[in-house]
Amino acid sequence: MYQASVPVFRHYLSRVSDIVAVAGPDALDAKIADSFPARQQFATAAGFSLRVACPLAGREVPDLPQALGPRLAVARAMLGAMTPAEFDGAEGRIIRHRAGFTEIEQSGAEFLHLYGMPNFFFHLTMGYAALRAAGVPLGKADFDGFHTYPADFRF
Repeated sequence: MYQASVPVFRHYLSRVSDIVAVAGPDALDAKIADSFPARQQFATAAGFSLRVACPLAGREVPDLPQALGPRLAVARAMLGAMTPAEFDGAEGRIIRHRAGFTEIEQSGAEFLHLYGMPNFFFHLTMGYAALRAAGVPLGKADFDGFHTYPADFRF
């Protein structure tokens, strides 16, 4: 459960920091239709990383700074302080949580794979898509940090 969550969250929160640096502060107000602006989407993704990892590790979910930069930094640092041993037995832990106005009870495995990861990536992707729609020059390499393309390649 640790390997399926903490390194993934840390990697993609690092990607968000790089995306934010490319976009600049003014672009972070971009949004798609009536969704949250990119800034809030990324902040929500950072919150989800701890909202998911902490219960799996048997920790309380902390309050995070509101400002995006510090929020990303604190979330990455807290995730970095977690150890695999804290996640022993996490797949079978019962996690009680809210999804909007719905009270849900799930096993740790269901919580991570059916709720936590999809919500984390939803908000991350919405922020990325809002920036792309606003004309910020981002590509798949910026999103995942693995792809490379020639400079003249167009999606």
